[in-house]
Amino acid sequence: MVAGKIENLKSKIEARKSPITNGPMARSRKACYYRDRRNAVKPPSWKLTVSPLTLAVLAVLVVLANSLHTSFHSEARPGQAADADLAGFAALAPIDAHVHLYKDDPAFGALMQRLNMRALNICVIDDRDPFFKGLEPQRGDAIRVRQSTGGRAVLCTTFSPYDFETLGFAQRAIRQLDADFAAGAIAVKIYKVMGMEMKSKAGKYVMPDNPAFEPIYQDIAAHHRTVVAHIAEPDSCWQPRNPASPDYSYYQEHPEEYAYAHPEWPSKAAILAARDHLLAENPNLLVVGAHLGSMEVDVDQMARRFDRYANFAVDTAARVPYFMMQPRNKVRAFLIKYQDRILYGTDLEGMPKSDTAKDLKEWNDTYRRDWIFFSSDRTVEYLGHTYPGLSLPAPVLRKIFHDNAVHWLPGIMGDK
Repeated sequence: MVAGKIENLKSKIEARKSPITNGPMARSRKACYYRDRRNAVKPPSWKLTVSPLTLAVLAVLVVLANSLHTSFHSEARPGQAADADLAGFAALAPIDAHVHLYKDDPAFGALMQRLNMRALNICVIDDRDPFFKGLEPQRGDAIRVRQSTGGRAVLCTTFSPYDFETLGFAQRAIRQLDADFAAGAIAVKIYKVMGMEMKSKAGKYVMPDNPAFEPIYQDIAAHHRTVVAHIAEPDSCWQPRNPASPDYSYYQEHPEEYAYAHPEWPSKAAILAARDHLLAENPNLLVVGAHLGSMEVDVDQMARRFDRYANFAVDTAARVPYFMMQPRNKVRAFLIKYQDRILYGTDLEGMPKSDTAKDLKEWNDTYRRDWIFFSSDRTVEYLGHTYPGLSLPAPVLRKIFHDNAVHWLPGIMGDK
C-alpha cells in the first residue's frame, strides 16, 4: 500500500516536471528524467513547490519500498525453500549415494543445502569415454565440488584396472587409493569394464574377482572404506532392443556398451557369479552394488544375495523405475524385509560443460518423483505409464534415505 501511494505521488511529480506524456519517448518517465539530468536540459519556466522536508521523506520512503520489494522477490526466488512435495524428503537429511557431479557451480551447493542433503560423488575410469579415460580431471573437479558444497558432496575415488598384468600394479593402485583416503575419499568405484571390456594378454575377459585385484580389495577393507561395484548391466543389455525398456535410449546412445551386439562377451550370469565370488572371498569388505546390483528385474535375485552375503547392499541409482514395474506389494514387502540393505541413489550428473539450469531441474524432478513413489500412495508417471506409490513406513524411509548410507558408507557425514 505504501509503495502504491509513493508511486502515485512520484507519477504526479514527474507529470508536472515534463510535458512528454505520449509517444516512444514516454515509455519511461523515470528514464526521461535522468536523460534530461545527463543532458543538462533547462526545466520549463513553471515551478513546482515541494518543500525540502517533503522530498527528504519521499526519498526515504522510496528507498524503503524498493528495499522491501527487492527482499520479497529475493525470498520468493525458485530454489530458496523446499517445495511441499520435498519437505518430508529434506526432513530426513537425505543422502544420495550415487551422483557424478564434476561442475563447481554454487547452484548445486545451494540445492544440496536447501534439501538438507549430502551425496557420494563418484569417479569412474572407462577408456571408451574421453572424459573418463583417466582419474583426472574428474578427481580434481570432484574435490573442488566437495569444497564448494561445504563438504556435502563426498568423494568416491577409483583406480585404473587396465594395467593389471604389469609389474607392481597392485602396489601402485594401493598407493594412489591410500593418498585419496588421506584426502577424504570414503569409497572406491569398480566398473563394468571388468567383465564387459577388459581382456588379458591371453585374450580372456577379466572379471572383478581376478586375483590381481585382491590386494587392492584387502587394502580398502583395512581402511574401512567401501567398494561401490557397478558390475554388469540390466538384462536389457543382453536382449533385443525394446522401446518400452527404461534403458532403450541409453543403448541407443552407447552402442559400444550393448552386449546383445557382442555375443562374444561373457554372459550376465557369469559376470555376476564373479561379483558374488568377490563378496565371498572378502567378507570384511563392505560392497554396495550400484544400480540394484544389476539385479533389477526381480527383487528375489537381490534377496538371495542379501541372505547369502552379509557384506552386500545395493543402491537404487537409475533403477527406481524397475521397482515401479514389478508388483507393488512384492516390492513393498521386499523393501520392508531388507530395509537395512537398500541405499537411495540416483546417478544424477553435473558435467563441466553441461547446462546447470537443466541439470538442476532434473535433480529436483528426480528427487520429487522418487520421494513421492517411496513415501506415499500417490501415482507417479514414467515413460507414459502411471504407477502407485509404495507408502513405506517412516522408519523404513529413514533407513533407505539416510541411515543405510551412514552405515554402509563410513565417513559420508564428514566432520558432522
